[in-house]
Amino acid sequence: MPSIPKTFARYAWAVLAYNLGVVLWGAFVRATGSGAGCGNHWPLCNGGVTLHSASAATIIEFTHRATSGLDLALVAVLVVWAFRAFPRSHPVRLGATLSALFLITEALLGMALVLLQHVARNASVSRAYSLSTHLVNTLTLLACLALTAWWSTERPAPRGVAVSSASRVWMAGVSLASVAVLGVSGAIAALGDTLFPVSSLAAGLAQDLDPAANIFLRLRLLHPLIAAAVGAWLLFYAVSSASRRPDVAGRAWILVAFLGAQIAAGVVNLLLLAPVWMQIVHLLLADLLWITLVLLCASMLAAREQP
Repeated sequence: MPSIPKTFARYAWAVLAYNLGVVLWGAFVRATGSGAGCGNHWPLCNGGVTLHSASAATIIEFTHRATSGLDLALVAVLVVWAFRAFPRSHPVRLGATLSALFLITEALLGMALVLLQHVARNASVSRAYSLSTHLVNTLTLLACLALTAWWSTERPAPRGVAVSSASRVWMAGVSLASVAVLGVSGAIAALGDTLFPVSSLAAGLAQDLDPAANIFLRLRLLHPLIAAAVGAWLLFYAVSSASRRPDVAGRAWILVAFLGAQIAAGVVNLLLLAPVWMQIVHLLLADLLWITLVLLCASMLAAREQP
């Protein structure tokens, strides 16, 4: 088997890191209410290509669009390079192709948010659906990029008997699906924090319990409950994975570390009444936890047992 192109692997990891930055900046756009900074125009900004006497919101939104445009070029290079550096049927080719596909859908969903005006102070129920769809697509994109980088780095498993037990498959599926649901609830909670800021925890709880409150506020209360349930499951999954496969124990314990950091960040975010900087930190830890989980699941499903 030909040696793994190390330069490609470094580039793939760098593209993943860049996409994390783009995602975090997108969250900054939402948290600062800058989503309408370019008006109801896409891909142009307020009908033009360049900025003239732009407001802060326009600069923030335009920067997000510019970094997203560069992302398209970076992933295009990733795809071309993958097909040139790896043989037919190699998983890196599939990962790079799927990354490009979901990056395109990511751009189209961003366009839809702008044209449907599901940005800035829009608090409609329909925004919850578009927000959730966008979040799931983002997680899928990060997963594809992470797997592309991992497949270009990971050495083949030692010879042995391939294991594809049903328990491994469903445990990985439940883990990934539960974190995706948690991410959606977190995105809705964060939007509620942005649209309806409060001056105290008591005022925030009163909002959440008000039956006449906006849907984002009434759903916000579910996020910590979902987080507790998902956190318990992920802890079980990580410990179970480490005990079954000592060779993936390191990644399992990294997942536990990110889980603990994420829970702590969630508590701090709540106590500080969700300032923008803390929302970004919370999201960064959530994305790192997601990427670690994706790679742990991939490791478990690809593992082999010695005869």
